[in-house]
Amino acid sequence: MDELTPIPFPVLIRRLLGELDAKKSIYDLPSYRFFKADTAFDLGVSIHGHYASTPFGPAAGPHTQLAQNIVLSWLAGGRFIELKTVQILDKLSIARPCIDMETVGYNIEWSQELRIEQSLEEYVKAAMLIEMAKSMDLAPGFPDTIYDMSVGYDLAGIQAPRVRAFIDGMLDASAIIENLREDIPEEFAHLRDLDYPTRISDTVTLSTFHGCPPGEIEAIAEHLLRDVGLNVVIKLNPTLLGQDRLNAILHDRLGYTDIIVPVEAFANDPTWEQVQGIVKRLGRLAESLGNGFGVKFTNTLLVRNHRTFFPSNTAEMYLSGPPLHVLAIDLVLRFREVFGDRFPISFSDNSCAF
Repeated sequence: MDELTPIPFPVLIRRLLGELDAKKSIYDLPSYRFFKADTAFDLGVSIHGHYASTPFGPAAGPHTQLAQNIVLSWLAGGRFIELKTVQILDKLSIARPCIDMETVGYNIEWSQELRIEQSLEEYVKAAMLIEMAKSMDLAPGFPDTIYDMSVGYDLAGIQAPRVRAFIDGMLDASAIIENLREDIPEEFAHLRDLDYPTRISDTVTLSTFHGCPPGEIEAIAEHLLRDVGLNVVIKLNPTLLGQDRLNAILHDRLGYTDIIVPVEAFANDPTWEQVQGIVKRLGRLAESLGNGFGVKFTNTLLVRNHRTFFPSNTAEMYLSGPPLHVLAIDLVLRFREVFGDRFPISFSDNSCAF
């Protein structure tokens, strides 16, 4: 498998500035597609003590690993940017192809292509490039951006020294920023003097395996809140709807009769009652610590592999796209009925915070 190779910082800077003049684009995105809005309308949202000028942005995925992709999402209006999940197992062999994206999306991977240390540098590069874009007045009136870390997949991995070093680097990126300042090309030396924020992120979305025990989810979130001092969002599974309701929506109302969710997925995932207890306890803990707490709807949905796209030994895959959108909305409504607006929600498919 080919390695994913980050583009050097000087190349990204030259393209950020030079391509706009030469081609009226940045990273091949035409300037007429850059985000523009009437500043008379407040599109912003406050979450975990921070403000984002719009509530939209990319959810964690392969596309949010590389600096230029993060900048592209910002140019398109994303101001709540959930970065690709970082985990201790960063050298896995993944079957290819691993993503089948038509109208309905499927994937079979949960890895990251970059090493942990590379991910940290890419995220810092992206934040610096966006500061440069702000200095060029590319999004007047809508500058405020939240970068949301994502870590997984179990407590032992998140407590590992390399993952903790990643989190610490996101909390204080000053050393990396100073090193990257030196890579800014001489012809753009004025950019070395920009005031680059050193705290890239102090908020994290917790991503766990399908079937992760409820106690493990709560223990990880408690560790991130209490021991690390982060604002925490836990990502929940669509199986919270229960087998009958989920299948009624998926098969009867939406007509996706060929998509089958294994019975074990409901047996292994937390129940709605368990999640209510977790949310109440973690909410109280976060409040006592002065931190933020929220939830994300939803993780992908574990389904049987009924297609021929993936390797023949692939029995299960993870669903995203339009049907997941409907399932997530149903869970959002159920959550709001129980908890009101007490906790902020991050919502996929388009990663929206509210």
